[in-house]
Amino acid sequence: MATPVSNTAYGIINDAMVDAGLIGEGQRPNSTQLANNLRRLSDIIYLWQTQGIKLFLQEEVQVPLVANQTRYVLGPTGNVPTPDVVMERPGQITMGYVLNTSNIRRPLVLISRHDWERLSQVTGNSGTINSFFADKQDTYVNLNIWPPPDSTEAANQAWFLMRTQATAPISLTSTTSFPQEWRIALRWGLADDICTGQPSEIMSRCNQKAALFRQALEDWDVEDADTRIGMDQRFYTGTREFM
Repeated sequence: MATPVSNTAYGIINDAMVDAGLIGEGQRPNSTQLANNLRRLSDIIYLWQTQGIKLFLQEEVQVPLVANQTRYVLGPTGNVPTPDVVMERPGQITMGYVLNTSNIRRPLVLISRHDWERLSQVTGNSGTINSFFADKQDTYVNLNIWPPPDSTEAANQAWFLMRTQATAPISLTSTTSFPQEWRIALRWGLADDICTGQPSEIMSRCNQKAALFRQALEDWDVEDADTRIGMDQRFYTGTREFM
């Protein structure tokens, strides 16, 4: 039997099935139930990481600069085009900076696709980087920087804050990529997903518990420092554009 603190796929599935009334205390899921619910648990993990902050998925990743190169592919091996940085496809790229040879940071501006498409020239005009645009594809991300680095800029380091991919468990003994404190939310989220057809009392309980624990963790998953929001003064001062 799974221990009370087990964060493995088996432990979560076993407890979720008990919560959903599909097995009793002391019973074990059969092989078909384990295979089906491992797949359902993976679906929940992949969905949840697209929502909220998920601080444990944030990571600074260095992208090696190449003189006159605008586009850098981030993704796993075997992709076409060949990745410049081998990694699981990042979910988001939220910030970036250039670290020069004197260890001084220069922040970069994240721009939208609209802003990127409005640039008059994105190649052949190398210089000092000031902006970047993340072009998301199905299995990789094209990181576009502007302007492309010249030979002096290419000697510096470019770092980007990314939301990395949380991998789902591939075996019943695998520990989930979500930290221990998320276990109860995963457990009840799975119970809510698999309790269809059970008595209404069980379905209602699973739904309420799943929403309660999920919301509690989303509210907790914030940075420790206070957050201050200010007006962005970078673009279009004194002008207006209607789309």
